[in-house]
Parts: sequence; C-alpha cells; structure tokens
Amino acid sequence: MDAPLWQEQPPPSLPTPVYEGDIAAVADLTRHRGRLHDELRRLTSPPRADADDLARLLLAFEELTSNGLRHGDLPVHVTVTHDGAGWLVDVTDAAPDRCPAPALDRDPALGGLGLPMVALLSATHGWWSDPARKHVWACVRPAASG
Repeated sequence: MDAPLWQEQPPPSLPTPVYEGDIAAVADLTRHRGRLHDELRRLTSPPRADADDLARLLLAFEELTSNGLRHGDLPVHVTVTHDGAGWLVDVTDAAPDRCPAPALDRDPALGGLGLPMVALLSATHGWWSDPARKHVWACVRPAASG
C-alpha cells in the first residue's frame, strides 16, 4: 500500500447538521446511536439511501466515536452532517498530537479493525488536527450513488 490508510486532510464541507453531541463514555454510545438513528429516519436526504446505507453510517459513527473515547482524550464530540450525496461523520477529541493508527498486522481477536472497516465503508475518510482538537472523519454515501 503506497499511501497511508488514514491520510491527514480536512473533510469536505457538508452543510446540513443531522446530529451533534458530546459522548463521555463507551457505555453512552448505544443511546447516542439511537438518537442518531431516530434523526436519520426523519430525513429525506440523501434520497437514494436505504437501510443498508443507514447501517453503514451508524457503524462508522460507532467505530469512530468509540476510537475517540478509547484512544483520544475527553471531551469527545461527534457531528454528523449531510447533503444530497451522503453524510459526514466528524469525531473530535482533545488529543491533537495522536494521529489515528490502524492496527494492520494485529490478530483480529485483539481488536483494532475499526479504522480499516470504516475506510472500506466510506467513500472518503481522513483526519486533521488544530492546536486543541483532533478530527477523525468519514464520508458515507448511499451505495446507489456510487
């Protein structure tokens, strides 16, 4: 693989917020995932999204947020935005000096498959830092839109 799996780059800008919240513990993920799911069911955009697309988005949300909680510093903040073509999940934490590091040669039984899985589920993904926060993000697009 020539390029790193998670490149340092800012995300595209998707204008419409769907969900935003601070998550303090892995145990809170189920509640936040449920809230995001409820919001997604109310939306009509992206128009070609089906249940599988929403499941991919929710999985990316969970994986990126749990990584922020496990490997970053509190507070962890997640924002999901959308446009007519898909969604952007942007998870921030207070560890701007620690870049995401996918576990490439680890026994799958030991975990570490979240970032590679999100890379496969998303159309684009990456990370960037400002002086106070690290952002790890993924764009999930409906499969019908290519």
